[in-house]
Amino acid sequence: MAGEINDSIQRWPKNVGGFVADKDVRRARYPSTDTSESIQESPTRSPGGFVTGKGIRRVNYTSMDTSDSYSSRYSIDSQKPKLSPGTYLVQLPKDQIYRVPPPENAQRYEYLSTQKPNRSSCRRCCCYTLAALLVLLVLVALVVGILFLVFRPHKPQFSVSKVSAAGINLTSSSPISPLFKIKVRAQNVNGKLGLIYGEGTAAEIFYDGIELGNGEFPAFMQPAENLTLMVATLTGLRIQLTSSLRQELTESEKKGKVPFDMRIKAPVKFKLGSVTMWTMNVLVNCKITVDKLTASAIVLTEHCDTQDGLL
Repeated sequence: MAGEINDSIQRWPKNVGGFVADKDVRRARYPSTDTSESIQESPTRSPGGFVTGKGIRRVNYTSMDTSDSYSSRYSIDSQKPKLSPGTYLVQLPKDQIYRVPPPENAQRYEYLSTQKPNRSSCRRCCCYTLAALLVLLVLVALVVGILFLVFRPHKPQFSVSKVSAAGINLTSSSPISPLFKIKVRAQNVNGKLGLIYGEGTAAEIFYDGIELGNGEFPAFMQPAENLTLMVATLTGLRIQLTSSLRQELTESEKKGKVPFDMRIKAPVKFKLGSVTMWTMNVLVNCKITVDKLTASAIVLTEHCDTQDGLL
């Protein structure tokens, strides 16, 4: 009988945090017997006041001596948790038990509540705007590239056809006020693109680096494959020439070869049908040689070069 009770009564469940940790609580029935003989070992008491062991078996007694069974049952029941029939003890892990938050959590909450509102939406809007601008620039570049490949725009060509001079007195040391009338041929060599010369097409004329006059050409529109004659009046006011410079001009006029430099700066737009492109500055450098400094001067040599930086 003692061996039968030993087999039925196993170790008590482990006590973790003051609760029974074993999931299975088994029950056993015993026939009428003397508890003093049937129960040979009693569970040990844990430091927290609960029974330690691997299992708990509940014993039902049918008939026994009350005097002997009361003391044995008291010794066992006094060490077990008082459970009502059908009640189980459930233990939760410590990390799932809600307790009072530590003080540093309250400090962190106050810190976060005082922070400025998130500006992620503003940043997102700026990113979208920049992305849209980038896409627009890429599209414009593609359109321009296609136009360049299809229509192959060329720089306009310039040549000087007439230069007449007046107001240049080299026999006196007084200041001079030159007056030049310049005729320039502008040729549009593009087969499908027109040109628009805007306001502010300026021209300057120089001798040995000294500016003798300046003026402007009128604005006009030039169709494709067209030759247009541009006329401008360049004037200078009270220009004081040095004696050496007067001497050089006199000798050049006697030789029948007076060199000048002319510079033209023209804002030009390419025009395709009704579409007008952006403005580009055309820079033209011309070297001119005339036979004399009079109104009937003849252009001996001329060469105009449009700078390669235009297109």
